[in-house]
Amino acid sequence: MSTLTTPDRPPVRAWLPTMLTLAAIWGCSFLFISVGVRELHPMYLALGRVLCGSLALLVILAIKRESLPREPRIWAHTFVLGAIGSAIPWTLFGYGEQRVPSLLAGIWNGITPLIVLPVAVLVFRTEKFTVQRVLGLLVGFAGMMVVLGAWNLEGGADLTGQLLCMTAAFFYGIAVPYQKKFVAGSQLSGTALSAGLLLCATVQLAVVAPIVTGTAPPAPWSLSAEVIGSVVALGALGSGIAFVLSLRNIRLIGASMASMVTYLMPIFAIAVGVAVLDEHLTWYQPVGALIVLTGVAVSQGVLRSFRLRRPKTPLPVEATPVP
Repeated sequence: MSTLTTPDRPPVRAWLPTMLTLAAIWGCSFLFISVGVRELHPMYLALGRVLCGSLALLVILAIKRESLPREPRIWAHTFVLGAIGSAIPWTLFGYGEQRVPSLLAGIWNGITPLIVLPVAVLVFRTEKFTVQRVLGLLVGFAGMMVVLGAWNLEGGADLTGQLLCMTAAFFYGIAVPYQKKFVAGSQLSGTALSAGLLLCATVQLAVVAPIVTGTAPPAPWSLSAEVIGSVVALGALGSGIAFVLSLRNIRLIGASMASMVTYLMPIFAIAVGVAVLDEHLTWYQPVGALIVLTGVAVSQGVLRSFRLRRPKTPLPVEATPVP
């Protein structure tokens, strides 16, 4: 990925509608997962998603007349990213949503930035700890315990489902610094890199899913229209078109500002879960989500940036994890 600059920040009307659209698409992904696992094994739901996403991005590459990665080194890292950034977390979210509401999965997705920082510092050594970042991590961890309802744990499906969603977010947190260390320096466009990533994830799941499930994938005509629509929406919208919209916002306002979509996604996940699936929240889940997002804001320096009104500087392009 290349480094882009935003010397003159465009007006809000140029990027806010796109950001809201992205938040809606990615926030609704948890609704589509919840619908999909009604008839599909989580691994086959993830397979359908990466397949549809691959096809969507290949079409976009053809329109833009861009090619897939050619370097073996990039493909090797893309293969790893396909597993830890797509195949594994998307499967885990599917397993998790067999046990917990979609809105709760959406809340757990919000902890991803809290995982990115310690992994980047301790494993990949691409970042450094500061007092502010450590404080943000502590606040975010406290919020995670509130969302989990740590004082009232009794085990069972709910706890298992939450832990599965939490683990999915952990894999996102590993994928982002991995990509930054091993892939971000290449000259590939984000669309080409993501297409390669999804193709690798498609191959991985096509091989592993029949072994794990012990069955062949169901015929498309045996599925309901709602499930088929959910798979297409997860792939073509959430993993295809949404990525192009995300790149547009990164070019307009920079990666730091564009990453603010992370704060909006849980709102949409909760709203559609309640409105469409008639799901319910306990009081501590939204409270915990707010604490988590506060911790994310502190660790990323968002609050301090708004207070000091820093001058505009070149901003690096980084990936936002796709839920």
